[in-house]
Amino acid sequence: MDRISLYDAKARLSELVDRAEQGRSTVITRRGRVVAKIVPAKAARWDRSAILDEAEALRRTIEVRRRVNLAKLLEAGRM
Repeated sequence: MDRISLYDAKARLSELVDRAEQGRSTVITRRGRVVAKIVPAKAARWDRSAILDEAEALRRTIEVRRRVNLAKLLEAGRM
């Protein structure tokens, strides 16, 4: 999967669509964080490996800022 900045993606949108037609996915980043993905229309269905890759990329961007008491959240009905 290719990575490209939002700035470059705006300038090369036609090329990114051509890549998607060829079956290649592209991740778009803003300030180093993944914000969007261009995928082939046929590949838009559930693809386990792609979902796991995306989840891992998201996990890397999340910072834990404070501890959350799971028991309190369950009692409050927030989960």
